[in-house]
Amino acid sequence: MIFINQSETKMNKDKGTNMTEHKKASHVVLTSHSNQIFKESIPINWGEKDPKKRGPVIATISEKENRNAIGSHSGSYTVYRALSIASGAFPQDHKPDLHNTEVTNKFGPYDSWYEPDRIVSMDPWGANIKEYFGEYLEKGYNIHPTVAVTQARLSIPEIKEAIDKGRLQVDGKIVTQAKDIKVTKVAIEPVWFLPGMAKRLNIEEGELRKILFQETGGMFPELVTRPDLKVLLPPIGSTTAYIFGNIEDLANPEVELTCRVHDECNGSDVFGSDICTCRPYLTHGIEEATKTAQKGGVGLIVYYRKEGRSLGEVTKFLVYNARKRQEGGDSAATYFHRTECVAGVQDARFQEFMPDVLNYLGVKRIHNLLSMSDMKYNAITSNGIEVVNRVSIPEDLIPQDAMVEMEAKKAAGYFTEGEVKTGDKLTNVKGREIEE
Repeated sequence: MIFINQSETKMNKDKGTNMTEHKKASHVVLTSHSNQIFKESIPINWGEKDPKKRGPVIATISEKENRNAIGSHSGSYTVYRALSIASGAFPQDHKPDLHNTEVTNKFGPYDSWYEPDRIVSMDPWGANIKEYFGEYLEKGYNIHPTVAVTQARLSIPEIKEAIDKGRLQVDGKIVTQAKDIKVTKVAIEPVWFLPGMAKRLNIEEGELRKILFQETGGMFPELVTRPDLKVLLPPIGSTTAYIFGNIEDLANPEVELTCRVHDECNGSDVFGSDICTCRPYLTHGIEEATKTAQKGGVGLIVYYRKEGRSLGEVTKFLVYNARKRQEGGDSAATYFHRTECVAGVQDARFQEFMPDVLNYLGVKRIHNLLSMSDMKYNAITSNGIEVVNRVSIPEDLIPQDAMVEMEAKKAAGYFTEGEVKTGDKLTNVKGREIEE
């Protein structure tokens, strides 16, 4: 066991600051010894049908003896919380008051919740914890939800344009008189069941834990010192699902479902950068999901935080520069090669875990999948979810500078019903100069 000395800190009022004291632990404990396995920890039996037998995921720091998971809640916001605690603005022992926070739309449980290999990257019991784990809450266990469900309205310029042009109708049920769309939103924190994730990746659990430990700079020692802890809450972004229509209809394979699974692209999605098709495809998916809901079906948009093919925005911008500055200019023929030169890989995303959210929502059949990615399609169908139709982005929605990306993807085997360019035709698809 390792002890790291820390002295109590006191803010000096002689310097004009508020006189506050921060009582900090005098040492840091790395839980590498068996005496750190507390009897108060509730075992997690992943895939158990009864949530009480499955057990809650407890990753709060306030009561270490109750913890049964590696990491902590809030995903990528964990570090911000730590900074807030360090500054004295956040109470380290806070327990949330969950009164009136219950889901607005109840759904499930579905059979997929009970299969330990079917959902491995989120906790299917993570929403209604007062219902599922109320007895533990009453005993004082600090359990946090990892899923939240609420109602919202979307106000999107492209949707208002679609209404003005007659492609969408105001019905007062799905589309309001203000030209907003009524939706159900589901926010999902990552909760990784390590044995299931290793099986999905076809590697040994020990190897997965070692690589996660090494590649995060040893952020979580328990990955290699506590093999009894099988669940990790990683410091990565959450996932959000937007449902158009009745959320329970997602589990009915006879009800038409239009779905887009979308990976984050801040530059395009938020700011409208025209070098890629991300925002146009996303808003097209929203429009088509809305149309399906208005016809009595259901629409689903799932938004995954995987910026820049999980390479990050810095890497993505470096690739943009490399593409624009290379000899011969930005060309569809070298699109993937330039990414690999900078990042070492064309795409760091693993879509194998993407269908977990679909399984959580009970999806068995997607009638219209708005995605050209074979990686996504193969991941979905290999999980036993049927895809009836695949829908590519309409040509008139592709920005001119994004034609490089689009033609490169089609040439690489992405789904398309249009022409696949090769040779000189592919080389001649050019993007703007970097100065333009």
